Amino acid sequence: MRKRNKGRKLSMKKGPRKALLRSLTNNFFIYEKIKTTEAKAKELRPIAEKNITRAKKNDVASRRILLKTLSPKTVKKIIEEIAPKYKDRNGGYTRILKLGPRDSDGAKMAIIELIK
Repeated sequence: MRKRNKGRKLSMKKGPRKALLRSLTNNFFIYEKIKTTEAKAKELRPIAEKNITRAKKNDVASRRILLKTLSPKTVKKIIEEIAPKYKDRNGGYTRILKLGPRDSDGAKMAIIELIK
């Protein structure tokens, strides 16, 4: 039983799942809006929100922690462009819009985007 275990497995082992979420996070911050499956969007949301909250501090320690998982280009964009927009906001930086099913396999699709 998976009692008290957060998160979805997304039908993959830990390594590939971690790599997928890292890639999704990088692309999400670069493009500020991505189309993906609903489950992946729901898994991405808390990661993205924690990264933005950390970037709002804008100190060396936060930058180094962000650089552990994100590319330098992405970290620069989060700290200089994205985080200052949300300095007066206490969370809730993303929005998930549900779309219809994907044609090929019927997977539920969604768009996750930053709130302006």
